[in-house]
Amino acid sequence: MHVPDGFLDAPTSLATGAVAVAGVAIALRGARRELDDRTAPIAGLVATFVFAGQMVNFPVAGGTSGHLLGGALAAVLAGPFTAVLCLSVVLLVQALLMADGGITALGTNVTLLALVAVVVGWLGFRAAQTVLPKRLASVPPAAAFGALVSVPAAAVAFTGLYALGGTAPIPLDTLLTAMLGWHTLIGIGETVITGFVVGGVVAVRPDLVYGARRVLATRELEIRTPQDPAGATS
Repeated sequence: MHVPDGFLDAPTSLATGAVAVAGVAIALRGARRELDDRTAPIAGLVATFVFAGQMVNFPVAGGTSGHLLGGALAAVLAGPFTAVLCLSVVLLVQALLMADGGITALGTNVTLLALVAVVVGWLGFRAAQTVLPKRLASVPPAAAFGALVSVPAAAVAFTGLYALGGTAPIPLDTLLTAMLGWHTLIGIGETVITGFVVGGVVAVRPDLVYGARRVLATRELEIRTPQDPAGATS
């Protein structure tokens, strides 16, 4: 859903630019706690995968486009703060080198794709984890649920921004219907892709999946408790 230049008025674009700068600044601080020798390589791979996935675009309405977002996938694999940075870098490269999204709309695109999609995707993933069994097999379906809710959420957020400062001659109800319709379908596709990718990594190297760390820590604790007398409380 790359937003082109001029689709939103200047005040709205400036406001989303400020939100994007603040969000990236917070992510830079938070990523220090996530990045290590395991997550750093996976972050690069995630950024490459998302960049390739977003190159497949579908026209939606009035110059906007729909495509895979990758917010939930990036958050589960590399961590939510690192995911924001990955998506922001991808969007910057696309705007500067690929003419995919406008330069003046970069803040809007970062807000929608790198902040809203990642945050909603991560929250959806964590919410699903609270109701699913606490085991590794639950990580892929939880990630898939995060992807399912993140894409329509970003579409609704864009429609809200358009309601505040849209400049294109498109009725709000028409735009909302088009955005939700297309991005619900895209969300289903992203759900399947996210589930398969996360499932594949979990099956081979679960230690590389940030979203699986709590499950791994719990499992290691359960294994050590009966077998490691040194770990027992006295």
